[in-house]
Amino acid sequence: MERSDSVVPVRTWAHAVVTGGAGFVGSHLCTALLDQGAAVTCVDDFCTGTPDNVAHLMDRPGFTLLRADVTEPFEVKRPADLVLHFASPASPADYLRLPLHTLETGSLGTRNALALARRHDARFILASTSEAYGDPQQHPQNERYWGHVNPVGPRSVYDEAKRFGEALTTAEAGTNGTDTGIVRLFNTYGPRMRGHDGRAVPTFIRQALDGEPLTVTGDGTQTRSLAYIDDTVRGILAMAGSDLLGPVNIGNADEITMLDLARTIIQLAGSRSTVEYIGRPTDDPAVRCPDITLARGKLQWAPVVPVDEGLTRTIDWFRHQAA
Repeated sequence: MERSDSVVPVRTWAHAVVTGGAGFVGSHLCTALLDQGAAVTCVDDFCTGTPDNVAHLMDRPGFTLLRADVTEPFEVKRPADLVLHFASPASPADYLRLPLHTLETGSLGTRNALALARRHDARFILASTSEAYGDPQQHPQNERYWGHVNPVGPRSVYDEAKRFGEALTTAEAGTNGTDTGIVRLFNTYGPRMRGHDGRAVPTFIRQALDGEPLTVTGDGTQTRSLAYIDDTVRGILAMAGSDLLGPVNIGNADEITMLDLARTIIQLAGSRSTVEYIGRPTDDPAVRCPDITLARGKLQWAPVVPVDEGLTRTIDWFRHQAA
């Protein structure tokens, strides 16, 4: 799980490659890395990301946008010292629409991104997911838990793609000595999410701003832990700057029920929307909460943005987009 007991070293990056860099998390990573002085190559095929997410970066020195499908081998024009592999359909609406592409991105895409890191002798970080734990029987979930995943259910195309990516990354480090790390991201939210991507926060915000009922699945007692995007990016870059192999959980240890989330968003949005209960998806986890002891101790990282503050920022962004 880790290579040493050292604290997080200070690293600076000359050139970072971010696959899926025009996606929600990837675009924020591109911005943060540029702000730190790194050149950034954003690699995306736009199957779920959009050029709009990086439009504000196009004129910044050191930023390059490379349209490419990572399931095919790809190369960048300058030496890279960091590869962040974040390419993958990530929302239920996307991976259910693109099941084979999701599996190929987690397998072939991870292999190709790892090969790029090996050729350039770069640090490699795999974006894995709390979905690796499935519908967990351990609560909260720590990195030693192997998970409870249905390998043939509708969510399996995403769950197993990420789990295979973890296995491939671990094998690459052991076989070829590539400097790799794995982060398991829990629910992250913030500006640049899509209102129709099927995830709870953007769905609820869109519905609240449109005056529609907020569609809560099941009885709304299932829980999630929500980390604002700025906190998640800090955690990812802390992992990149470390010598940990991982996996390491990056998420908020505070849980919220889906019903409480819906009611909070209605209040923060000043909406008159009501709550409407709908059927719960197959294999939908009943609980989801990370144990972040490892991240606190080894990465000196923890989320700091309160949920109400992060939701307010996100609601304001959605409102501005609709104006």
